[in-house]
This record gives sequence, structure tokens and C-alpha cells, in this order.
Amino acid sequence: MRIGDRMIGQGFEPYVIAEIGVNHDGDAERAIRLTRLAAESGADAVKFQLFEADRLMSRAAKLAAYQARAGERDPVEMLRRLELPAAALEACAREAARLGIHAILSVFSVELVPRPDAPWHAYKTASPDIVNRPLLTALAATGRPLIMSTGASTADEVTRAIGWLADARDRLAILQCVSSYPAPSDQASIGGIEALLRLFRGPVGYSDHTRDEDTGVVALAAGACILEKHFTYSRSAAGPDHAASLEPSQFARYVALTRDAHDRQVLVGMQDPRVGPREKRVLEIEQDVRLVSRQSLVAVRELAAGHALTREDLTIKRPGTGIPPFELDAVVGRRLVVPVGADMPLPPGCVG
Repeated sequence: MRIGDRMIGQGFEPYVIAEIGVNHDGDAERAIRLTRLAAESGADAVKFQLFEADRLMSRAAKLAAYQARAGERDPVEMLRRLELPAAALEACAREAARLGIHAILSVFSVELVPRPDAPWHAYKTASPDIVNRPLLTALAATGRPLIMSTGASTADEVTRAIGWLADARDRLAILQCVSSYPAPSDQASIGGIEALLRLFRGPVGYSDHTRDEDTGVVALAAGACILEKHFTYSRSAAGPDHAASLEPSQFARYVALTRDAHDRQVLVGMQDPRVGPREKRVLEIEQDVRLVSRQSLVAVRELAAGHALTREDLTIKRPGTGIPPFELDAVVGRRLVVPVGADMPLPPGCVG
């Protein structure tokens, strides 16, 4: 796989992504500053998130437990506060290019997939979107490299998503991930990388939500060639993701340790307790995010029982309590057996 001028895979230097995500706190200037700090800290790429709160969250949306612990009170208001428009994020991408590093974008809605000339080197999907076939295929259709996270998912779900992306296999990478923020060190589940390598013959990496600075070394030994770590200006800042992130000096150490291990071909650490089982499974600590952050088919208006569903009746939003997005084509044309409220998920069993 190639991203920009970098070859990514076994035998190549590990590719390290600084996940800025929403740690800019909705401030465009802070996003630029974080891009510069990430470059100074040794990142190969920065990653941002493009979403619109009202497009992503239905009336049934709820906070994840870690978001509530961070002091959030309302999921829609939280995301509205953390939004940055596409133009502001593209300014960060251009700044990254000026600094000689790559820019990657996670997109959360099909309607927000960037135009063909957008300045992104690659796209990424968040773990909850492993069931969002319309989004996965729309991003694959851009022709750009695509990185797919697999937190809170089963081996069967990963295999199914890889199948949807068969036409993009030569520009696809998948990441082992624990969808917990922060992830406890003893449940880092780095051994899941080995399970993904059995499922997918391509670049596999680790999206690291622990607070540790040396997990990259262990992930590298397990077979990772891509490492993603949340990046912040301060772990103590208010906001949902800061506590699960590394500050610049910590991130620089993370990069240095990983690259030193690669250069010296240090392949130790597989007895490290952070490896855990060498299998792909959903951990108990991921169940909350799996439910709250996955998306469902959602009614765009109030729909009566007996109504024959059309594509225009439906959108895709959080939470994951309703019919999953990959069933979109299967439900269009079928009739509702119960009414569904406006901006609410279609409950399982609601179509005849």
C-alpha cells in the first residue's frame, strides 16, 4: 500500500499517525497549531474528523460513558462544539503538506465525502462504521487509500467489511483497536493484530487508545506497520478525547521508541501482558461504544405503519440500536409494520 510518497507494509518503517481528531476543541487556529506540533513530534501524518452533529446524531443518540465521565451532558451539543467545517480542516491538510507530512481524514457521513480534488492523502473510517457499507464504499470509490479501524467488532464483521472493499484491496489497511477511551493497559488487546493478519493479506496496524508511550514497540512485534495515537496539547484539557491522548513530548517518545525498535529489529515483547489473546473479539469494555457510536437506518420524517420505504425516507445516524446501514438496499421497497418517528432509528423487525 502507498500513501503519498510512503510505502506501507511489512519491512518498511512504521507509519505513525497523530490522531488530532477533535482535540482542537472546535478551534481552527488550534487545529493548525496541533498540526505543527505533530510534525515537530515526528508524526508521519495527522488525522482529523469531519462530521456534522445534526447529520450524525439522531434524536435517540446518547453519550458514551467515557464522554459523560469527561463532563459532557448532551451528545449533540458536544459534537456541535467540536465541529470544524471542511474548509478549516483542508487548511490543516495544506499546512501538513507544507511541513512535509501527510493529512488523513475520517469521514462520518456519506454526504460529507470530499470532492475529488480535496487535499487529503488518505481517508479513514472509525471503528463504529465497520457496519456502514454505504460510507465504506463511498470512500473506497474516491480512489484514495483507505484505512479501516476495527474496534468493538468481531472477526466475522471484519471479514464482511473487507469483502465489501474487494475492489480497493491494493489501497486498503485495517487497524486493530480497542474502543475504550482510554483503554486500560491490561486490555490493550494488541494480540488482535495477529488475528487480523490471518484475515487480511495487506497492511495491518494498531489504533492505540492506551495512555502508554511504549505500546508501539509491542504492536510492531505483533506485526503492525501502521500506528495511530491520539495527540493533544494537554491531557488535562476539557473534552472527550484529551485523557486518552499523548502530549507532544510523550508522542515524540512514542515515535522514537517505535522507530528505534524497528531500526534494531527488536521483536521482543510478545509476552507483554498488553498482548492478550491472539484473537479478534469484542471486549466487555467496548460494549458501550459499540452500541452508542455505531449507526442505524433512521427515518428522515415520521413514517406510518404500512408505508413502503424509499431511499429518500432514510438516512444513517447514531446510535446503533436500529437496523444496521448495510441493510439499506434490503429494506427499500418493504413496508413498515409499525410507525417510526421522525429522526428515529428503524427498530429491528419493523419491516414486513
